[in-house]
Amino acid sequence: MPEQLTKHPEVTLQVLRSAGARCGDTQAPEILTRCPAQSLCKLPGGEICVYGLADAHRMTQITRADLQSLVGATVPAPPSAADDPANLLLLTLAAAVVGAAAGAWLMRRHRS
Repeated sequence: MPEQLTKHPEVTLQVLRSAGARCGDTQAPEILTRCPAQSLCKLPGGEICVYGLADAHRMTQITRADLQSLVGATVPAPPSAADDPANLLLLTLAAAVVGAAAGAWLMRRHRS
């Protein structure tokens, strides 16, 4: 039987209830024996345990390593300043101004 991980467990439980699942009852799980009672839903075809993000560590079918590999593979790195063409132009202009100022200072120093 599946464990489900969601950002909105209460909404997921409500959707399952609307389809006829018995969720959060005092009924004991038959298969998902480690599922917290408030997270368990029973349907005619089996059980579902719904976990929120804060409870992901309690899951038995998905490990921390599974989650870390998934997050590392699907979440792109935040864009850097150099990814934006406008920022790249500003960085280039700033480097040119600094280079020109350093060149002028060196020329003045060399003449003295």
